[in-house]
Amino acid sequence: MCVSRGGTLLPRVKVRFAPSPTGPLHIGGARSALFNWLYARHTGGSFLVRMEDTDRERSSRESEENILAALRWLGLDWDEGIGAGGPNGPYRQTERLDIYRGYAQQMLDAGLAYHCYCTEEELTAEREALLAKGEMPRYLGRCRNLSPQERARCEAAGRRPVLRFKVPAGQTVVVHDQVRGAVSFDCDGIGDFIIMKSDGIPTYNFAVVVDDHLMGITHVIRAEEHLPNTPRQILLYRALGWPEPEFAHVSLILGADRTKMSKRHGATSIEQYQELGYLPEALVNFLALLGWSPGGEDEVFSPEQLKELFTLDRVAKSPAVFDLEKLNWLNGHYIRQCPLERITDLAIPFLQKAGYITGEITPERYARLKSLVAAVRDYLSNLAEITQHVDIFFAQETPPVDDEARAVLTGEQVPAVLAALREKMVALNELDEETARMILKKLPRELGLGGKKVYMPLRVALTGRTHGPELYQVLPLLGPEKVAGRLARAAGRCS
Repeated sequence: MCVSRGGTLLPRVKVRFAPSPTGPLHIGGARSALFNWLYARHTGGSFLVRMEDTDRERSSRESEENILAALRWLGLDWDEGIGAGGPNGPYRQTERLDIYRGYAQQMLDAGLAYHCYCTEEELTAEREALLAKGEMPRYLGRCRNLSPQERARCEAAGRRPVLRFKVPAGQTVVVHDQVRGAVSFDCDGIGDFIIMKSDGIPTYNFAVVVDDHLMGITHVIRAEEHLPNTPRQILLYRALGWPEPEFAHVSLILGADRTKMSKRHGATSIEQYQELGYLPEALVNFLALLGWSPGGEDEVFSPEQLKELFTLDRVAKSPAVFDLEKLNWLNGHYIRQCPLERITDLAIPFLQKAGYITGEITPERYARLKSLVAAVRDYLSNLAEITQHVDIFFAQETPPVDDEARAVLTGEQVPAVLAALREKMVALNELDEETARMILKKLPRELGLGGKKVYMPLRVALTGRTHGPELYQVLPLLGPEKVAGRLARAAGRCS
């Protein structure tokens, strides 16, 4: 399918995400998938997902499903590929081996490739010799022109050949990258590279070219670390007489110390962030801004806004720095903006795991949980943190947690303040927020004191802390009886 731009018919944009299922979806892979998805949606194109699973020792269906589940959780739907079907399957490389072998044979028959019988020891010696001379390690073509007799001797010796592509000498490959501009590579520095291993499994560079061509990929958007592979792939496209896709190589993601993102910087997989209670829309917003800028000062964007704004010309060349504080800020923003019911539902598993919730959640208990979440969600940067803020509602004792809190209870007015609220609580059977607001509003006037001298001692007496949820939220969640008991125990500490 083609689209018209300025009177010229162009292929409809088609992009892909093709991870290796050797582990969970990590931040870098998710960012690549997101950029492809945004570009497809922005241009009205299509997004394909396939698996590069030829690493049989490390690949697994478990990892594949983890990756697909993470994409779905992020909201990145795909139009073709695994689980979606389509006319260009199969979408796993291990199910396409006959296709690769057919094209490999075609290249061999056309004299574009040749069998190489070199052993690992011979290749290592060649590599070390080149390094000793200060040259780029590469294959020098020892097997390029073997005679039939020499090939026969290698076969008789039991050597199993790989298939190497004949890199044309004396040429320069220019990658017209949509992010980095023109990048040149000297073919003489590449060396004849392997396209099929001795076990009949294609190498990455060969398989990805065959797949991208047969699946109609028009734009390859991927990480910067793949840039050195691109000249090899372009040479294969040209040798096979196929049109080259557009390339766009996205910068690396660095940790706060400006080294490549790794486990030492904290969570690296989407699954880990999901388990920590980050919201998918916050993570999508954050990942979109890692190496891409919409211009302006705004930092909060919905997926719909991102689809409308995303273009490759605003993808940065320089590395992106993973700023956890910014992610936490964004996630906190989305937690506060989300419907209370959704945040409550997401928070419940964390409360259950911590032992704060056991048994059936009745409608009455759910209503209380909503009030609980409403009281503390302004303080959350992720939902896993909720257990650090709700303990005040479940604890038997709430003594002052630090010297600052203890000092609050030494004021001369404190006994009278605690007694006044306790008297009101003893007279009540039930307490809602409206009643709590009214009682708290009147209390300073009744005592003839400023608000701080009333509210701060009450906060410390009831929660043990000088900061936290609004008192009008704390009182109903504790209930009159528990409030009265905590006030009495705090008064005992003051005497």
